[in-house]
Amino acid sequence: MQQAMKWIAIAAMALLAVFAVAWYTNMVYGDFALVLTLVTAFTGIYWVAERWVFLPARRQAAEQLKVQLEQRQQQLAAQGLRGDEVNVQQEQDKLLMQPWWLDWTAGLFPVLLVVFVLRSFVVEPFKIPSGSMVPTLRVGDLILVSKFHYGIRLPVSNTLLIPNHKPEKGDVMVFRFPPDPRMDYIKRVVGVPGDKVAYINKQIIINGEALPRQELGEFFDSDSMRYSQQFTEVLGGVKHNVLNDKNRPSYVNSPSDFPFRDQCVYNPQGFECTVPDGHYFMMGDNRDNSLDSRYWGFVPEKNIVGKAFFVWMNFGDLGRIGAFD
Repeated sequence: MQQAMKWIAIAAMALLAVFAVAWYTNMVYGDFALVLTLVTAFTGIYWVAERWVFLPARRQAAEQLKVQLEQRQQQLAAQGLRGDEVNVQQEQDKLLMQPWWLDWTAGLFPVLLVVFVLRSFVVEPFKIPSGSMVPTLRVGDLILVSKFHYGIRLPVSNTLLIPNHKPEKGDVMVFRFPPDPRMDYIKRVVGVPGDKVAYINKQIIINGEALPRQELGEFFDSDSMRYSQQFTEVLGGVKHNVLNDKNRPSYVNSPSDFPFRDQCVYNPQGFECTVPDGHYFMMGDNRDNSLDSRYWGFVPEKNIVGKAFFVWMNFGDLGRIGAFD
């Protein structure tokens, strides 16, 4: 059994290393939640085997060795011969030492279990890959996302176990991208179920009322090397800044044929959508540089990952660290 598990562990580690390289070089796309779950379960099996099978066997072998060495010393002494110069404790320690393949499986399980629990049910780190949420979030921001704010969900399947808060207008939310749920997206909640959301001439109108906003002047995005008009906007009681590019048109270019597409009406000035039950309408704060619900549709409740709330690091700008709205 021990030899079989040893070679299985070696094969699994080799496979994981190859997969990690392929993932890093974008040769394959990996679901990190699934990988973490499988690795945690795999190392957990080895932890159980080590605790209840392998370690007791090594302890038994160490005790047997001690008895054998003591008996030999007594036999030699009875014959008037000098005993062997053997360090019993050292020989026992050699037998008790955990093999390297168990150190890399059973030994890692407690750490992986803590990471798995924290990431799945408490808080998960994300890195902002694009400028769609500028100026609220910048490229390179490392953020924290509360995994329990909207309820406790099972890892991988994302099934809701214990409901908590409902998403509210103004929340910055991470969710599984509806066209490809393997990918995580981050946008701001603009419409909740039942809302009529319109975006006419670059002005958001919800249930017939335009959102209050105030112009702040131009904003320079150092990543895109572009100037945009910046506004302060109040959405669901959340005050935040948004950007508009005066050189971009208001209309939505080539929206996809998404579920509940018939709930939306597009025109040269923009669009109007009625948010269906169990779904949310999401938009980026960088309004004219965001691929969001205007193009690919509504986010179903089952796709919710968590609420973003804190920038914990940006290696290019330490001043970015802190909470955000």
